[in-house]
Amino acid sequence: MPDNIAKQRILVIEESPTLRYMLGKTLQKLGYELINADSFTSAINSLQSNRQQLHAILVGWPNYEHFEESKHLLVILDREPYSEIPVILLSNDAELELLNWMSTRKKTALVPWENYQEVASLLESVLNPESQDPVIEQRIADHNESKTTILLVDDSKSSRVYYQRLLQRNYYEVITASSVDEAYCIACDQKIDIAIVDYFMPEHNGYVLCQKLRDNPHTAEIRTAVITGTYLDSAIRTCLQAGAIECMFKNEPEELFLARLSGMRRFIEVQRSIEKQRESLAAILESVGEGVYGVDNVGRIIFMNPAALKVLGLCNVKSLLGTNADAAFHVNAQNTGRDLLKEAYYSGQSLQGWETWFRHQSGKEIPVDCTLYPLTVDDKKEGSVIAFRDVSERRMMEEKLRWQATHDHLTGLYNRRYFESYLENEINNVKRTGMMSAVVYLDLDRFKYVNDTAGHDVGDQILIDLSQEVNKSLRRQDIAARIGGDEFAFVLKNVDESTAVNIADEIRISLSNLRVCYEDKTYHVNASFGVALMDVPDITAGNVMANADIACHISKRLGRNQTHLYEKSSDERNAMGSELGWSARIKEALEKNKFVLHYQPIMDMKDVDLMNLPAQDGELWQRHLNDVDKIYSYEVLVRMINEDGGLHYPDSFIPTAERFNLMIDVDLWVLEHALQEVVATGALSKKLRLSINLSGNTVGSDKSLNKIKSLIEQHDVNPRILTFEVTETCAIANIEEANDFINELRKIGCRFSLDDFGTGYCSFSQLKNLPTDYVKIDGQFVRSMVRGATDRAIVNAMNDVAHSLGRYTVAEYVESPEIIRLLKICGVDKIQGHYISVPLAGLPGSNVVELHRKMPVANGQE
Repeated sequence: MPDNIAKQRILVIEESPTLRYMLGKTLQKLGYELINADSFTSAINSLQSNRQQLHAILVGWPNYEHFEESKHLLVILDREPYSEIPVILLSNDAELELLNWMSTRKKTALVPWENYQEVASLLESVLNPESQDPVIEQRIADHNESKTTILLVDDSKSSRVYYQRLLQRNYYEVITASSVDEAYCIACDQKIDIAIVDYFMPEHNGYVLCQKLRDNPHTAEIRTAVITGTYLDSAIRTCLQAGAIECMFKNEPEELFLARLSGMRRFIEVQRSIEKQRESLAAILESVGEGVYGVDNVGRIIFMNPAALKVLGLCNVKSLLGTNADAAFHVNAQNTGRDLLKEAYYSGQSLQGWETWFRHQSGKEIPVDCTLYPLTVDDKKEGSVIAFRDVSERRMMEEKLRWQATHDHLTGLYNRRYFESYLENEINNVKRTGMMSAVVYLDLDRFKYVNDTAGHDVGDQILIDLSQEVNKSLRRQDIAARIGGDEFAFVLKNVDESTAVNIADEIRISLSNLRVCYEDKTYHVNASFGVALMDVPDITAGNVMANADIACHISKRLGRNQTHLYEKSSDERNAMGSELGWSARIKEALEKNKFVLHYQPIMDMKDVDLMNLPAQDGELWQRHLNDVDKIYSYEVLVRMINEDGGLHYPDSFIPTAERFNLMIDVDLWVLEHALQEVVATGALSKKLRLSINLSGNTVGSDKSLNKIKSLIEQHDVNPRILTFEVTETCAIANIEEANDFINELRKIGCRFSLDDFGTGYCSFSQLKNLPTDYVKIDGQFVRSMVRGATDRAIVNAMNDVAHSLGRYTVAEYVESPEIIRLLKICGVDKIQGHYISVPLAGLPGSNVVELHRKMPVANGQE
């Protein structure tokens, strides 16, 4: 203990020797000098005669009445030199007169005898305040934050001035009033946080103001405290009943007064914080783009945000509050008779992504996607919160995408995938009913020549006009599809041989009269037709299509612009000869290296300067090659060299290769020779990236997987430069095998791209299950972006979905600067097409000298 404590002298007044001993033992341990008085008389004599210096006085208060000496002692303690000395009273039953005396004297405290051990710490804090940890009252650090406003009501001007200065020094905003009526008017007009009201005032006592403030809804939030100079139990009780929450005394220390006030202020600040949080949550709820509403346990609406009101066509939520949500805007489920959302209101069961219908104020039914969350407070269900959004636009987009999945985008006819599915069903129908149907295969004559000489625009217009003419000529029960670039097919229902041939001839003749004018020139094409009946008991869709295809080829050999009906006995031998001829040529090309590789550049969108796009095709890639710091990416394309030294494109030989199970050999040939070309580029190989197409047969083969790994290892090429492209159709048709195959090659560093995205199966729902790195948006959507908003919206949707699943996107068929700008807006990552560059005969810097160096370069994308 510090030395100065040993010099501090304490007078202990206690009649009981036992209690005096207990106190003495406790205090002597702390080094205090004790002076004991065993009676009030001796204490009074000592205080009056010696005038000794004391640091504190402890008084054991007697618990019996009419003790005159004790009253005399209180008088002495109120006078000099003892009025400033701390006094601690110990008593088990302090009477009202003693409490009143304590309230008027500074540095006085009361401790129950049962807690006498607290006297030591109390003396320490009174005699050595500097040794105590300082009590730091929170101050307003941010001057922009509103201060606590206090209304001080007292009829005494001096009291108002004193307390106003005290409060302002402690960062309170103070407004004063001298009467109850004046104070009440101020409280009604201004924002008041705390009202401190003097109890005794001339016209009305303070409790009247407390009561008026409590009963007025506009002032009920004001926290009131009564201040008085006299301790009067009845007055305190009256004020508390009138709404006061605190009683203060004018003669209590300033520190105690401020401490009481600080407690009231902290409560107000907590209230403000809660209110601010509530307002923030309300603002968040209002700003949420989705509709949100809440219901109680029986489905009655308790709140609704503006977004929900907007979707439902409502202006105000008041009319809905308390009404049942199902009656207000649910649409009854007519098919099942159940309303799962309504049932969830009662059960508290969560709903995720539940699609239902809500009723707009106009009566229109709106498709919505709902999610219901149970609202639980203190482990008790209090209702539910429902978030919903209008999915009308999404459903329209889904309808468009479903249409795109089954239709050819250019002509509006059905696509090959839908046609094959429809044909399967029709064959089953023929078997079941016995009513004959036929397939007509149409192949345009010399269409490639028109497309190459007049351009794609003319070619596209011919295809569009042809499709419209076909639709006019077909009967209502028949369907038409575009199954290839210049190939079409029809299903003619309920026909015999002559009817089928006659309908095909009528369409052929009408098509021969079509003309397309472009730049003062007129273009037209004829078509060769093949007809095949579904007249064999066990015929399959593949068989009937092959028969119609054979008949079409015979039409071409007979001079084109003709219709031929497939005859099994005479046509099958011709067909086999044709197919076997292609098969032999493919095998010869594999053995004698009569395939050739071309490389079509792929650019990162970030490397394209949109402000400086050239007018000439290919110029953009030349600029890119001149930048030595860039990466050079290509798609590898395969061609077959014909007898005349020209090129056959994939459409000519790939179908036969697939039919005769030669695609694995073709794919491996392409990979091996592409790797040889990479190695031949030397140091430049580190800057190359190749995309190589793989067929469905290759993706589903363990043998091909091992061979691919072996070729990569054999040529010592970094697997990271290779991206394998698999079509959406082949990947999803064998999704488990495809996943295993892809994952095995990705483990060693290869990447994968999903080709022709958007033309196959349920693309969006399946994409997340395929471990690909890139998504290649099908060119039919990209090339038409300039023409219409629908294609732009579809490309944008595909890009967003791919990005949301962590895939990069590649757009093909980029044929103009305008398409690049639109793709940039969509956020596509990579681009490929004739505007960037046509397929090239070799890689930059390659030293490989092969026959294909002298071959013509492909004038096409594939």
